[in-house]
Amino acid sequence: MPVYLRLACLFTLLLMETSCATHRHLKTNHVPSTAAPGQTSDDTHTQGIEKRLRDEYRLWKGTRHTLGGRGQGGIDCSAFVQELYRSAFNIALPRTTKEQVKQGIPVKRHQLQAGDLVFFKPPSYPRHVGVFLRGKAFVHASKKKGVIISQIDRHYWGRYYWTARRVLPTYQ
Repeated sequence: MPVYLRLACLFTLLLMETSCATHRHLKTNHVPSTAAPGQTSDDTHTQGIEKRLRDEYRLWKGTRHTLGGRGQGGIDCSAFVQELYRSAFNIALPRTTKEQVKQGIPVKRHQLQAGDLVFFKPPSYPRHVGVFLRGKAFVHASKKKGVIISQIDRHYWGRYYWTARRVLPTYQ
């Protein structure tokens, strides 16, 4: 499915989920399921989010890190997250990690879901941000390796994990 069609579908879904008419629908926690037998709606929702993130990642994979960069020629971590959210979910995030960490709601590390913003305080720079995938993976613009997928539980990122924020709507 072309990117513009995916974005149009996502935008329509987001509008439906935030409109007054669906307010009761969200309160009852009932979401029409397209899940396979044995699979919950939450699993399907999470898989859809992760698929969008991984599709966008493929477009950016290997793009070098450039402090202050905002495009395919070079991008920094917060601009990458900003662009990823804009492209995958049609959601506008602020430009800096300092402002991004104020978005959404706080999430405990053991409650992370695909699409959550994950923040780190490594010694090489004051703040770093990425977007959580399922498992222990997150996508980000690494200072040394460019746009990559890394593991949070690995020695380096696990040590410098700081906090997380949920910006996307949930169905729980």
